[in-house]
Amino acid sequence: MLVLLLGFLTCGFGIASMVKAHLGLGPWDIFHQGMHIVFGISMGTATVLAGAAVLLAWIPFRQKPGLGTILNMLLIGPSVDFALYVLPDPSLMAVRISMLLIGLPLMALGTAMYLSTQLGAGPRDGLMLAISRKFNISIRLARTMIECSAFFGGWLMGGTFGVGSVYFALLIGPLVQFIIESMQRFGLWHGNAVRQPAG
Repeated sequence: MLVLLLGFLTCGFGIASMVKAHLGLGPWDIFHQGMHIVFGISMGTATVLAGAAVLLAWIPFRQKPGLGTILNMLLIGPSVDFALYVLPDPSLMAVRISMLLIGLPLMALGTAMYLSTQLGAGPRDGLMLAISRKFNISIRLARTMIECSAFFGGWLMGGTFGVGSVYFALLIGPLVQFIIESMQRFGLWHGNAVRQPAG
């Protein structure tokens, strides 16, 4: 549980660091930022509400959430709001670039920590797996469909797309994989070994 909660907090700081950089976000954070702009709610609240909506989308697929799924939905959002409150809002480009560069590895580390507990996939990851099984398509295609939907929805609502979005798209997967493999190598992985999906 401690690793799970620290993973969520680390993710929150990673997301908030990229938000404060104002150089572009990943697809889901573009969506959450768009909700923040349109509805006047905090990004953390938007994260929780979007997670709850995605979790409801599990129902037709008969996907069952785990404890980690519920806690993911409830706690990453407040972690983002807390981090946004304590982190500075820099104007210097050098500092903004530094926050962007630091934010993504923090997100990857938090994700790997959370996944290592094997307490259930997050709402978005669970939907990806459910769609892949239901329609007999690759995990890669299912993830791409979901991410593209989040991106376009968030962009239409005014979410920030920029160099950080490309940085996220290219490196989040390899970084998570590298950290997981490193955790396995040093005996810090708490669940089963993670293998690269065939799809």
